Amino acid sequence: MGYTVIGMGKSRAFRVLWLLEELGADYTHLPVQPRSEEVTQHSKLGKIPVLLDGEATLTDSTAILTYLADKHGRFTAPAGTVQRARQDGWTQRILDELDALLWTAARHSFILPEAERVPAVKDSLRAEFARNLERISAEMAGPFVMGEEMTVPDILLTHCGGWARMATFPEAPEPFRAYARRLAARPAYQAAAAR
Repeated sequence: MGYTVIGMGKSRAFRVLWLLEELGADYTHLPVQPRSEEVTQHSKLGKIPVLLDGEATLTDSTAILTYLADKHGRFTAPAGTVQRARQDGWTQRILDELDALLWTAARHSFILPEAERVPAVKDSLRAEFARNLERISAEMAGPFVMGEEMTVPDILLTHCGGWARMATFPEAPEPFRAYARRLAARPAYQAAAAR
């Protein structure tokens, strides 16, 4: 029957679409906005993405990526291994040091009610993002975050890089740009981007 991904592709739902393409999995995509009826019938918060797998409803892009990678046994180290702990460390670091800064900038740009926005905070977020990305780029183990094989953190990191570019954050260091270009050239990335 396949999976159903709910959420527009120009959001964190892209991460899920990309991994499903990498896996060659059968899926249906409903490209809808947050808080739309299609979303709220499965997620009370109205956040995207939502993944339907049979009777199961999953939310949060990283939780979905982890579930899919574990279920298919690809793009992840096995649970309970030291390598998986290192992978999870990278995942959490990318979420904390990059994704959270991008999300906060978005909230102060168009998500929060106008009276609650503090536009000046975005300068600090951009500077911190640039420092963090420089360090992350220098610490990557090989052609991918974990070394020779692509894993969930690569999807998160590449997506954050594209999000930062769209949000006019400072230009990434060249090693990161080269890495992101390589991953964006993957057929699965291109197929997900076309949705």
